[in-house]
Amino acid sequence: MCPENFYAVGFSLRVESNQFGMDDTALNGIRLICAQDGDRSFLYYIESHTGYFGEWSHTMYCPSGYLTSFQIRVEPHQGLFGDDTAVNNIKFRCSSNPMLEGPGMSWGEYGQWSQECQDGGICGIESKMEAYQYGLDDSTLNDVRFHCCSVPQKVGGTAD
Repeated sequence: MCPENFYAVGFSLRVESNQFGMDDTALNGIRLICAQDGDRSFLYYIESHTGYFGEWSHTMYCPSGYLTSFQIRVEPHQGLFGDDTAVNNIKFRCSSNPMLEGPGMSWGEYGQWSQECQDGGICGIESKMEAYQYGLDDSTLNDVRFHCCSVPQKVGGTAD
């Protein structure tokens, strides 16, 4: 989880490139970059379990605001002798409305957008990983869940 009053403002992905006939795993990990409300001078990085394969991408940031919803690209099961990759890529929507798409792989289709974080932003991550298969077919990241946190409302007052 992001520290209290920190929210995800960006992300990077651990992606294994196309293995051209060898075992592909595609998306191996998601790292969230957390910042305090309106202040990006101090960033905090969080990630859930991460697979063994691939390299971390450059970080992508919301121009302002927080990550508020997501959509994952999933390749369905490829059958007994197929090469399963499961989660291939992710898109995030920012509270300031831009959509950011990760540099993952293009196998599979995007599902529906998640429910949007109300009155706040994404602040935590859980991932479902396939354990290392020791030479058999690895898929690595199989699912992801994000947690939402509300941004404290600023209480304003006037002096009489």
